[in-house]
Amino acid sequence: MTYRGNAGLPGDTAEGRAAPRSARTWDSGLSGGEFAAVGGVGFEPVGQVLGTAVYNIGYTGVWGCPGNWSVTDDNKPVQSSRWASSLSQLVRTMYAARRSALARAVAECGALGGDGIVGVELRVGEFPAGGVEFTVRGTAVRARSRIRPRAPFTSHLSGQDFAALIGSGWVPVGLAFGIAFAIRHDDWRTSLRIPFAAGNQEIDGYTHLIGHVRREARRQLAVDTARHGGDGVVVDDVELRVGESECPSYGSTRDVTAEAVFVGTSIARFGRSGRPAGTGAPLTVMRLERER
Repeated sequence: MTYRGNAGLPGDTAEGRAAPRSARTWDSGLSGGEFAAVGGVGFEPVGQVLGTAVYNIGYTGVWGCPGNWSVTDDNKPVQSSRWASSLSQLVRTMYAARRSALARAVAECGALGGDGIVGVELRVGEFPAGGVEFTVRGTAVRARSRIRPRAPFTSHLSGQDFAALIGSGWVPVGLAFGIAFAIRHDDWRTSLRIPFAAGNQEIDGYTHLIGHVRREARRQLAVDTARHGGDGVVVDDVELRVGESECPSYGSTRDVTAEAVFVGTSIARFGRSGRPAGTGAPLTVMRLERER
């Protein structure tokens, strides 16, 4: 995203501040404080936007057991290529679902004449008729100036945080995701250690599993941030889900699954977005971390 013009920040011009509001009635998901903050940096809401996508999500076509370890990165060795292939496809589907919902919200923003979406909320839940529903909601805003982004930006930041970001010389570029899955066979080194452990001790098999999946998700977040042309990313949400499934090769044993999802807003210095590839890894800014 690149803003053009000689003014210091988007919307920060006398002409922009004096521009009349559109006569069209608009709705907004912003609170009163958020509305005032967004208006204070030269933006105004043009309407709420919504994007949805319903996907069937499942471990389809998995045969055999991954042994002690299986990861989602195609470039790393794994015990079973069939498991790795299935997990890689699952990760691609999870990205595609989120990006489809986000793209539809952005399309609505463009149709309203907006320059970006603030306060983006991404919700994932079961769809009553089957499948998983991905929903993106937010408020489309437009800058009151001639300085315009090339394409609408997306940001999870609240109105006050968005205003603080603009006021400090940064601009949001787009919502970034980092998603990773991993599976570990629950063998004697994990399952037998719990009931027969003498005292308190670490279950290193599980430690390695969740440590790996978090690192891989964070790496993918950095890749997605760089894809947007961002210099850094402000992280909103970190989710870690751990579950169990029956091992397809050994019916009496279990496989432990771990999923990590990072969500954040890719940001860039004003006038320096569209950073060329190979200029260094983007900085991760941990604003808020929640696990559930």
